[in-house]
Amino acid sequence: MRFHYTFQKVVDLKGNEKTQAEWMLSGALVELQAQERSLEELTSQRQMTMEALQAAAEHRTPLSKIREMQEYVDFLDICIARKHMDISRAQQEVQIKQDQLSTKVLDEKVWLKAKDKAQTLFQQNMILREQNELDEMATVRFAMKSL
Repeated sequence: MRFHYTFQKVVDLKGNEKTQAEWMLSGALVELQAQERSLEELTSQRQMTMEALQAAAEHRTPLSKIREMQEYVDFLDICIARKHMDISRAQQEVQIKQDQLSTKVLDEKVWLKAKDKAQTLFQQNMILREQNELDEMATVRFAMKSL
């Protein structure tokens, strides 16, 4: 006789939910990394523009060109500030997804533990049943010999 867990579909569902939560966390981490790379690019662009602006200020560069470069630096500063907010939102999303995954992992563990307990109980009952059958066979043999 094989062990059949009544709530196996629930256990499978909890496993699937955990896997889905892992995928969601993975997606959130990818988004966070993309935002961080974008910030690095913006910071790098700003640094290069500032260096070009300083070099232009040292040479005889028209004021309109220097103003244009300064406006671009100001624009990059705004982009960098927005990117920091995007990164903050992405970090919050990662935290939410980590919390959801933790909940799903815990939920799956509870159901797996319940399944393990049911399987252990089933095995103990099977051992007890087999022992009773062996005892009954021994009793019948003893009774047959004593006749």
